[in-house]
Amino acid sequence: MAHILVVDDDADMRALLSSTLGRDGHHVVALSGGAALDERHARWADCVILDVMMPGEDGFAVCRRIRDYVNCPILFLTAKTTEADVLTGLGTGGDDYLTKPFRIAELRARVAAHLRREQRTPSHRIRRGPFAFDMDAHTVYCGEQMIRLTRGEYEICAFLALHAGQTFTKEQIYEAVFGCEGASESAAIAEHIKNIRAKLRQTGHSPLETVWGVGYRWKNMQESAQQNV
Repeated sequence: MAHILVVDDDADMRALLSSTLGRDGHHVVALSGGAALDERHARWADCVILDVMMPGEDGFAVCRRIRDYVNCPILFLTAKTTEADVLTGLGTGGDDYLTKPFRIAELRARVAAHLRREQRTPSHRIRRGPFAFDMDAHTVYCGEQMIRLTRGEYEICAFLALHAGQTFTKEQIYEAVFGCEGASESAAIAEHIKNIRAKLRQTGHSPLETVWGVGYRWKNMQESAQQNV
């Protein structure tokens, strides 16, 4: 059972999500707007589902406000049809999104995949060139500097680093990291990669490469991996 926080101004949507996810065994708390979401609610959640188009504080603003103290997956539900709008949301710290109307089966699959990802318990650390990945703490450092990545960004970065030198399509990265398929995976991965690159460049290094027409890879830098027993 997971704690899932739903924030949507539509009462029918709140009822639908609460009923559906409740039948999957989850404890669901549904709020009618961003103003009702405080730090206590956010820290309780194992997954947050945010509607984007809400009066007052929209979903993007809510995500931006809570991301500093929330490390769980954040999924957007949006009726916006332009890719630029949706990708802006991922830039605020979201991990994934579904466009309305969506299939309930796909929502359930996405939520389940993100929760499974959270339950993984890696037992080692790796080093890739100047970058050190703590797979238990889900953090990456360059020297003494911790790079602030969202959980989704970290998982993508770690996956590519673990398979340094190998090229993966956007769809392969999405399925490997999030554990399911979806119509939005290509755009979501492209935006996450853009955000990761911007953050890594602040260290003076650019380990992610685009293989045009194929996908992305982590440069095959001088590397070592150390098992942490």
